[in-house]
Amino acid sequence: MRIKILLFGQLKERLGADFIEIEGVMDSDLLMVKLKSEFPVLSEISFRVAVDKNLISEKVVLSEKSEVALLPPFSGG
Repeated sequence: MRIKILLFGQLKERLGADFIEIEGVMDSDLLMVKLKSEFPVLSEISFRVAVDKNLISEKVVLSEKSEVALLPPFSGG
């Protein structure tokens, strides 16, 4: 199973892409492990994970249809 992950802000700039794809992840915990393994720069940047437009703080089961996004810290005004 391949998951497409949308990137925003400094994550997009640091990785030089609008999105990345990760293979073989079934849940958000495994996704984080693989992301930090395949893209070590992500260990240096603070970010949150959103699945289907909801910020997550617990393990979430993923499917190929899941919309996953990595969101850097942001401030409003």
